[in-house]
Amino acid sequence: MMPEKNDAIRVALCDDHRLVLDGIQRLLEEMPSTECAGAVASGEEALFLLEHVRVDVVLMDLDMPGIGGAEAMRRIKVRWPSVKVIILTMHDEPAVVRNLMEQGADGYLLKTCGREELQRALEAVHQGRKHFSTEITEALLRPVGMSPVDERLEGLTTREREVLAALAEGLSNKEIGERHFISPRTVDTHRTNLMRKLEVHNLAGLVRLAISSGLVK
Repeated sequence: MMPEKNDAIRVALCDDHRLVLDGIQRLLEEMPSTECAGAVASGEEALFLLEHVRVDVVLMDLDMPGIGGAEAMRRIKVRWPSVKVIILTMHDEPAVVRNLMEQGADGYLLKTCGREELQRALEAVHQGRKHFSTEITEALLRPVGMSPVDERLEGLTTREREVLAALAEGLSNKEIGERHFISPRTVDTHRTNLMRKLEVHNLAGLVRLAISSGLVK
């Protein structure tokens, strides 16, 4: 058992991949300024953890079953406004980042970041500053121009376009369902159909296509 560090930044981890949790937890244990306050696999578990444990910063994944990272972050900001939230994900699309910034994200890191950047981010947000990875900052500063609409989008239904735009905003199936009054299972069906029609193989591909086609800014 690791000894408790005096005045350490207490960090909670939220990611549905066990290997990711284990890896980051080991990094936190090696950092002199941080300690792991808990590691959970869903937004629901993160909210439960915060009810029982003191946490300074939450490292939050976006794509998780149940309550997604964006919705969990919003709830945390309402109930525990002093808790900082850093999004840790593979999504680097500017529209997704801007949307989460507007909703109160204190930082945004890609899962490709190194230990040094993770430590800088944790210390920065704990001190009340914002921190975004270098790649994200460059993407946000890049001028936004008019994007041609991809021909593949012409074959989509209105509902499929709505679901595609919502996915690009970083919303979970549940959140999209609540917005458009359909079930999460129906949203998942639309997502599968979108991948087939647009000839992409993952969520990141859908998001990139939505942004490049001007569905979201």
